[in-house]
Amino acid sequence: MAAKQIPEKYAPGYLTELDGRLAVAQVMRERYRAFTDDLGGADRLSYAQRSLVERALWLEYWMAQQEEQLARGKEFDVARWTQAANSLQGILSKLGLDRQAKDVPNLHDYLKRKATA
Repeated sequence: MAAKQIPEKYAPGYLTELDGRLAVAQVMRERYRAFTDDLGGADRLSYAQRSLVERALWLEYWMAQQEEQLARGKEFDVARWTQAANSLQGILSKLGLDRQAKDVPNLHDYLKRKATA
């Protein structure tokens, strides 16, 4: 059965478990695509890099939820938020903040590969 919400604690593979009909699942999957595209495409990333992307997205979501709680005057744990911000910064630093170009062949090379395949 597909999950209806993002887990309160990080769980590997949570993105694939989300019910794709839900807006939150669609937004998170689009963010995953955007994030991996910025890194040159999911197909060029190692398992470890894809895992870090998933973790970064979970942290980003969790932090936004906490900020929403603060804005509503509800309980806000600044120490946990700061720890999450530092963790997110570390992950982003490890992955890199610069966009990476996808390896897209020019038309001549593409047609040449197609002809030999």
